[in-house]
Amino acid sequence: MDEDAKVYVISVAAQLAGMHPQTLRQYDRLGLVRPARTRGRGRRYSLRDIATLREVQRLSQDEGVNLAGIKRILELEAEVEGLKRQVEYLRAFVDPGRRVFTADPRGDVVAVNRAAGRTRRSTTSAERAAVVLWRPLR
Repeated sequence: MDEDAKVYVISVAAQLAGMHPQTLRQYDRLGLVRPARTRGRGRRYSLRDIATLREVQRLSQDEGVNLAGIKRILELEAEVEGLKRQVEYLRAFVDPGRRVFTADPRGDVVAVNRAAGRTRRSTTSAERAAVVLWRPLR
């Protein structure tokens, strides 16, 4: 089963996480976990959400971290995971002297061939606004 599939109702998720359903509602209000919503506004939790709830409980009970601290820890862990994905993406393009990385106007890093920067073609306004980063030849 996909661990991101939002299939568990609040009572089942609470039971799997070892918590009271009201605790899950509170954690949702605080932004510690973000369940999906049905048309009737019912909450649906995934296996990943349940793992997060267990981690919240562990940090709170075993480590003595308050809920604000737990929220910050979860935010930082999510940021680290995003950065890891970006590093892996960039590593796929590592071939010294063969690639140029640009930052598009949205801030995404895009790899392009070095020769593409030398061509005399028309460019879009987004391409003209991009920042180009490269490593000088040695």
